[in-house]
Amino acid sequence: MNDWPCCHHVTSFQDLKFWVKAKFFFPAEPPSSMNLAEICDNAKKGREYALLGNYDSSMVYYEGVIQQIHKYCQSLRDPALKVKWQQVKHELSEEYEQVKGIVGTLESFKSEKPVDFSAALPVPDERPQDPAVWPPPIPAEHRNPAAARRPSSGVKPRAAAPSGRGPVNPKSERQASRENRGHKAKDDKSKKGEGIGEGELRKYEGAGQDSDLVEALERDIVSRNPNIHWEDIADLEDAKKLLREAVVLPMWMPDFFKGIRRPWKGVLMVGPPGTGKTMLAKAVATECGTTFFNVSSSTLTSKYRGESEKLVRLLFEMARFYAPTTIFIDEIDSICGRRGTSDEHEASRRVKSELLVQMDGVGGASENDDPSKMVMVLAATNFPWDIDEALRRRLEKRIYIALPTAVGRTELLRLNLREVDVAADVDLAFIAERIEGFSGADITNVCRDASMMAMRRRIQGLSPEEIRALSKEELLMPVTMEDFTLTLTKISKSVSASDLEKYESWMAEFGSV
Repeated sequence: MNDWPCCHHVTSFQDLKFWVKAKFFFPAEPPSSMNLAEICDNAKKGREYALLGNYDSSMVYYEGVIQQIHKYCQSLRDPALKVKWQQVKHELSEEYEQVKGIVGTLESFKSEKPVDFSAALPVPDERPQDPAVWPPPIPAEHRNPAAARRPSSGVKPRAAAPSGRGPVNPKSERQASRENRGHKAKDDKSKKGEGIGEGELRKYEGAGQDSDLVEALERDIVSRNPNIHWEDIADLEDAKKLLREAVVLPMWMPDFFKGIRRPWKGVLMVGPPGTGKTMLAKAVATECGTTFFNVSSSTLTSKYRGESEKLVRLLFEMARFYAPTTIFIDEIDSICGRRGTSDEHEASRRVKSELLVQMDGVGGASENDDPSKMVMVLAATNFPWDIDEALRRRLEKRIYIALPTAVGRTELLRLNLREVDVAADVDLAFIAERIEGFSGADITNVCRDASMMAMRRRIQGLSPEEIRALSKEELLMPVTMEDFTLTLTKISKSVSASDLEKYESWMAEFGSV
């Protein structure tokens, strides 16, 4: 490199050290023979030395690399490539300036004068002491300098003896000690979250846990108010009654649900797709005021070995912290299928074992369990015959969420159409008879499609400009009986009769209503 200083230009030992390093690491080469790999290697070394704290060597490498890139850019003919190298040079220059700033900061620390604290110390009393007279008491801040630096805890300091002619009153000393212990206990409670105000929400800190996993569960799972009420769910009165008994009543009558009458620690909801199993779980969380954990197989799955089990354990630890809690595991057959099958993986088996262990430690197994600290596990599945036997035993209540009855179908139609204008000729009871065998999701699709029929008739044959010019009032036309008749010719039920027979057979063998 031609820009390095010659040896006779060296004026100090630091310049000599810099010149020797520069000549050793960055020899002068013509641009045509420049080794790009060497540029990358020297830039890497400059960064590594900066990270290790060897800022002098790092600055030498940075300066040399910048000079090398400058020479190399002069030999380039491609403008686009030259612009890219100029950008690399600019970024390295910024890194060099940061290292240079760190060195300047360190030099400023070295130049500052040390603070002399001796002037702040109390001057010892030089008066001659009479051995027959007791010396005055030493203030607490002089006896223990660390105590003087602590913030005040609100306890008033004990007054010193006026003249030091007598010993300290031991009764007042014990009283001050009790006050200090009381304030310390109060501080410990506040650290644990026991002294938090009513308007504040406790935060799970996760001591000893991976903070990323805790944040992921907090962000993706925790829902403190799903805002789904019993009135939003049509029919299913038997299921509502059992869930009230399993979750709601223990919160209202904690003294009754103890011992053998302890709350159920697991409830399994079985039924065809679209019958309202997830809605029931959210209604439970809303009506009870519990924290709702909505868990799926993707939440508890990780590509790293052992992390899935850690997620399961962390989930139940967070549930105990936020208790009372409702853990809803949707499609639980995908997480805890039958063990011992030929297609079972080792990692899947470990996750199932951890889930079973954690569920055993959740419920009220002792007479002294507090229902306000209860963790309720709700599970839903469309394939109950694939669930592991040990999990089926832990889910003590197994209820069947059947297709809606005629009354339930009418109520579902009314709930879905409450925000839509309905013509006077619409007979909901007649429509409910025609959609026998439809699930709750199927009925919702029927109402959605029928409510869009008027809009489809209105925009038929119009150009895009005319459609955009339509007002909201022109599109808000009531739903007629003809709209429902046309919709039912296009939408069919999603649950077959053979599927219903399988559910009824399984419930007859394993149901626990």
